[in-house]
Amino acid sequence: MDKVIKVKGIAVSPGIGIGKVFIKEELPEVERRTIENIENEIEKIENVFVEVEEDLKNLYEEKKIKLGEDKAQIFKAHLMILQDPEFSDRIRNNIKNEKMNAEYANKLVIDEFANMFESMDDEYFRQRALDIKDIGIRIKAKLLNINTSKLSEVKKGTIVIAKDLTPSDTAQLNEEYVNAIITEFGGETSHSAIIANTLGIPGVMGIKNITNEFKNDDLVIVNGNDGLIIKNPDIITLNRYEELLKEEKSEKELLKEMIGKETISLDGKKIEISANIASLKDIKNALDNDAEGVGLFRSEFIYMENTKLPAEEEQFEIYREVLKKFENKPVVIRTMDIGGDKEVSYLDFEKEMNPFLGYRAIRYCLDEIEVFKTQLKALLRASVYGKLRIMFPMISSMVELKKAKEIFEECKNELKEDNKIYSNDIEIGIMIEVPTAAIMSDKLAKEVDFFSIGTNDLIQYSTATDRMNANLKDLYTPYNPGVLRLINMTIENAHKEGIWVGMCGSVAGNQDLIPVLLAMGLDEFSMAPTTMLKSRKLINSLNIEELQNIKNRVLDAADKNEIKKILNIN
Repeated sequence: MDKVIKVKGIAVSPGIGIGKVFIKEELPEVERRTIENIENEIEKIENVFVEVEEDLKNLYEEKKIKLGEDKAQIFKAHLMILQDPEFSDRIRNNIKNEKMNAEYANKLVIDEFANMFESMDDEYFRQRALDIKDIGIRIKAKLLNINTSKLSEVKKGTIVIAKDLTPSDTAQLNEEYVNAIITEFGGETSHSAIIANTLGIPGVMGIKNITNEFKNDDLVIVNGNDGLIIKNPDIITLNRYEELLKEEKSEKELLKEMIGKETISLDGKKIEISANIASLKDIKNALDNDAEGVGLFRSEFIYMENTKLPAEEEQFEIYREVLKKFENKPVVIRTMDIGGDKEVSYLDFEKEMNPFLGYRAIRYCLDEIEVFKTQLKALLRASVYGKLRIMFPMISSMVELKKAKEIFEECKNELKEDNKIYSNDIEIGIMIEVPTAAIMSDKLAKEVDFFSIGTNDLIQYSTATDRMNANLKDLYTPYNPGVLRLINMTIENAHKEGIWVGMCGSVAGNQDLIPVLLAMGLDEFSMAPTTMLKSRKLINSLNIEELQNIKNRVLDAADKNEIKKILNIN
């Protein structure tokens, strides 16, 4: 009997999958060749551009029916990349100027663009490198005249394993046939993970050499809840996971009963469960999971996925679409959080030693006022189409907040002069992600309508821990008592001034900490759409008054181990 092997990766899409392995084959490496007939090589790449463009258009139409308009937009984004002159011209120029073969010219440009995105600190934007690679693979396959693996034709009960799965790959997956996906590369914010979540396919990513450790037809268990992979399970393990799979299906059906219900604690406090979204593509998933609004719309994706500064009209149309889709549900749109660690090719940012602490977010906006005004005017104009809330990121002082508000008022006046309408009922808030903002929250609360706590950076800044450094993973923890005290202080200070407090960091969906946050008085929890119904069910089962003792014990704890013991976390 084959040896049982267990490996651990990053859980990106929840659920349990059991099945036989199908390994996606990779295209061969290409080498540089010097070509004599440049015109023929240019003609070859031009023909491929046309073929790939046609494929993407067909994929868009096909997947719009299967996945919905929002998810099919991925292929429109790929079309935009392909049609971007900066992208295609670089490939042509490599052929012309360097007399190199089209395959290698394509490789150089794809690597350059992908490396630019991968070098960014923000996980979401690092994952955009997969979109670039997806285009590169399509072009490469056409140039080499190779038919890539037909993922759409796999057998029922398949576990797909690959170095990475491009959005196009994942879109081919039939959820009735594919029980799970495993990849060497990728993460929680990759398009592939998003589509896997949409289709309800369990997924685990980030396992090194996965394609070398497994072979076709191996029996595998994939646990997308904790990232565990079990190869060649024994009969006892297999039976146990089959039972867990049955329980999981029953639980999903039961969670659907939460759709349409209020999120309200046993003692009557109404809570808002909202979705974190990064683009228009995420709206359907949020609404399918009964989001009560959007707690964080990351507007920077508009800038990152563009080749030039997006104009007011372009931004207006996107914000309007979000607000219309959510009808009169509140939508929090964070102003652009770019700069420093989030490079934009068309903006001239200097390289920094500490980009996390650098020239970014509100700091950039307050210097580049016209860029900031373009976004604020687009937001103001869109505000008449729904319930808009605007949030400024990385506020660390009262001076920054007041200056941002002054610019906001200037935008109102300028629109009024141009006879352009906007709503007078827009809430203004700030992210509490810098420790000084938490400490000064009693003063800042007098100037805004709400706070939203960004725990991902608040943990990082308050513990002086680089959250991307694997060597510091034990220090980067939401169970640090100092972090929880900052959160509690922020909520208390906000409530004293009569404003509400939300949380849009990953801690908001942490099932172990939700009771503590609820006891602290958090008013809104914004999280990944797939976690919302589960969180609603939990909150609806809790009595806030009865949680006060646990909260007090947590805030009195000396270290994370003591907190985990209080919360019964292994």
